[in-house]
Amino acid sequence: MEFPESVRRAVEMRAAAWQPSVLKNTSADITRRYKSADKTGSRLIASDVDALVYSIVRMPATFAAVGAALGYALETADIMPQTMLDIGSGTGAAVWAAHELCDIKNAVCLEREGAMHRLGQELMSQCGLSGAVWEDADITTDTKNRSAQLVCESYMLNELSPALREEVINKLWDSTQEILLLVEPGTPEGFDVLRQARSQLLEAGAHIAAPCPHEDICRISKGDWCHFTARVARSRLHKLIKGGDVPYEDEKFAYLALSRKDVMHGVARVLRHPVTAKGRVTLSLCEKDENREVTITKSSPLYKSARKAQCGDMIGR
Repeated sequence: MEFPESVRRAVEMRAAAWQPSVLKNTSADITRRYKSADKTGSRLIASDVDALVYSIVRMPATFAAVGAALGYALETADIMPQTMLDIGSGTGAAVWAAHELCDIKNAVCLEREGAMHRLGQELMSQCGLSGAVWEDADITTDTKNRSAQLVCESYMLNELSPALREEVINKLWDSTQEILLLVEPGTPEGFDVLRQARSQLLEAGAHIAAPCPHEDICRISKGDWCHFTARVARSRLHKLIKGGDVPYEDEKFAYLALSRKDVMHGVARVLRHPVTAKGRVTLSLCEKDENREVTITKSSPLYKSARKAQCGDMIGR
């Protein structure tokens, strides 16, 4: 799923007003802020140039991760949401991704940072994404009752303390009419955040749509973590700011999709990149009853699909 070209051009037009050195220094400063964040929900994007650089460096990656995660969820959850609530919208990447996959007619974007709010709203207006309403709101303190068929948060829960996170997760679920999508960094910490959310929401009566093919205790062992990858094309401006030459980057993400209704799961989820050799494919699988490595040979009716399988895909057994 390609990042919308109209949005990319609109961002680059704004970036032309700034010296490349300013954009590079701002990117480095944002990275330092995120790495040193104290998990109390502190403000990390303060100015217009901060928001602009964020839209260049992080918006395409968030778009790719949310798009991939939502795509996996829609494979198993028999819904096609038309309303969306995006919590911590940033500059709107998740809403753009949902529009690629669903017939979203109405979206509410909650974003507490004024610079992000302004840029996200301007990009949607300029690039023809209608039906989105932006609100200045901080989910950690907001008391307004909202709901939508699809509720999404991306790369936000990991910035909160455990106690505040639990409260916010309850708010997100209470706002969910059909499906809740949580997307976090594909790191051990990001996975632990989602594993805790998984336990909390299963106790609240939620059903897992993806990635797990079961609702038992997560069997990922300590020191390991469940994550997936979305390939992101890097623009010339992105490469300039980040000082790289490679035309793409791989965004590692973890996610959890939870449904109000029970869903029919596939049999197994591919957890790692398949290992392919002559006449056989070895897959690391999360199955209903166990996690295991399976070698599929040419004699198996699953061989053709196994050859095409990628990390994150569902596969029959």
